[in-house]
Amino acid sequence: MAEAVSARRERWPRVRVEEVAQQGHPVQVLSELSQDCDLLAVGTRGLGGFAGLLLGSVSRNVISYSRCPVAVVRGRQE
Repeated sequence: MAEAVSARRERWPRVRVEEVAQQGHPVQVLSELSQDCDLLAVGTRGLGGFAGLLLGSVSRNVISYSRCPVAVVRGRQE
C-alpha cells in the first residue's frame, strides 16, 4: 500500500494519508474507520462494458454507511 501512494505523497506532501490493514468485513471496518476521516477512498475493479457502470457491493455499501465523503476510484485498465 505504501508503495502505491508514495508518488502521491511526494506530489502532495501536506495531504495526510494513512494506510490501515485490519481484519473484518470490509464494509463494517471501513464504515467504522470513516468516523475519523475527512475522505475515504475505496477501489473498484472497473469491469468493462455495462457491468463497469455498476458499483460492487462493498463500495456501494461503504458509500451508504460511511460517516465521511467517499471517493470510489477505478484502477487502470490493463
